[in-house]
Amino acid sequence: MTIRTVAVLGAGSWGTALAVHLVRIGHDVQLWSRSAALAAEIASRRANPVYLPDVRLPDAVQVTCSLEQALSASTLVVSAIPSHGCRAVMRAAAPHLRSNATIVSATKGLEPGTMLRMSEVVAQELGSDRAVVALSGPSFAIEVAHQLPTAVLAASTNGEATALVQAEFRGPTFRLYGSSDVIGVEIGGAMKNVIAIAAGVVEGLGLGQNALAALITRGLAEVTRLACSAGGRRETTAGLSGLGDLVLTCTGSLSRNRHVGIELGRGRSLQDILAGMKMVAEGVKTTGVALALGQQYGIELPIATQMAAVLDGRSDVRSAVEALMVRPQRAET
Repeated sequence: MTIRTVAVLGAGSWGTALAVHLVRIGHDVQLWSRSAALAAEIASRRANPVYLPDVRLPDAVQVTCSLEQALSASTLVVSAIPSHGCRAVMRAAAPHLRSNATIVSATKGLEPGTMLRMSEVVAQELGSDRAVVALSGPSFAIEVAHQLPTAVLAASTNGEATALVQAEFRGPTFRLYGSSDVIGVEIGGAMKNVIAIAAGVVEGLGLGQNALAALITRGLAEVTRLACSAGGRRETTAGLSGLGDLVLTCTGSLSRNRHVGIELGRGRSLQDILAGMKMVAEGVKTTGVALALGQQYGIELPIATQMAAVLDGRSDVRSAVEALMVRPQRAET
């Protein structure tokens, strides 16, 4: 590993956790927040009071609200911006990026409107010749910050960039596997949030473990169908960024998307649920985008279809589950 200056754009829970991890393994980090007030508070408290209050920031994490300051010396740039804000931040960052900077996209989502994956958004704003690596896999921010064992994927069509991120991000409790299947990795990371909302609904309605296991399994089939239609590989969705992330997000108590589903299952309105959340549940925005992508490829996404109806207020959760159960029976594969 080479000691580098790394910029982490986005001071939410995941950006903050990655900043702490990168400093622990020897890098200097510039943590950028869009909010000047939050940046100042993090800097003075040496903790992120909103998104990761129980984790102390090491002194080598410099906090700023200036993109120029964050990017001027950074050869690795981590984008941990929510999907709906990624394009605007990349556009603002472009003039300040070093020519040799590698971009690590750590956001799991699809852009509303364009249906683009995050690495595609980055490439549109920064140029197709820029090295971009997607970082994805089963990884709750707080567990990474507390140095609990975590394994993720670094995926890029640029093999040197993949190897660079594997080398520079690796730590005693943070292991990275490499992949060239960016499409499969990013579709898996985005779609699992949609399935996790449905898993939460199953739990919130008290439908039992049989139903949850069936939902996760059929959800994986849905993730795989979309990923392969988009050009990804089937084996990728059976790995960390597919099955691994799906299991974590559908069953883990720290999952925001599962939380949204549980509360919907208990009868709360989506507006009320989201109003009480500090962090973004990417699946809420991804559901409609994934459904549109499925329609573009001419494939069925039954779970996403029912969750979109629930999130849009066109169906209630019980009707959605019933609609899934009464679909025509067919062969599993």
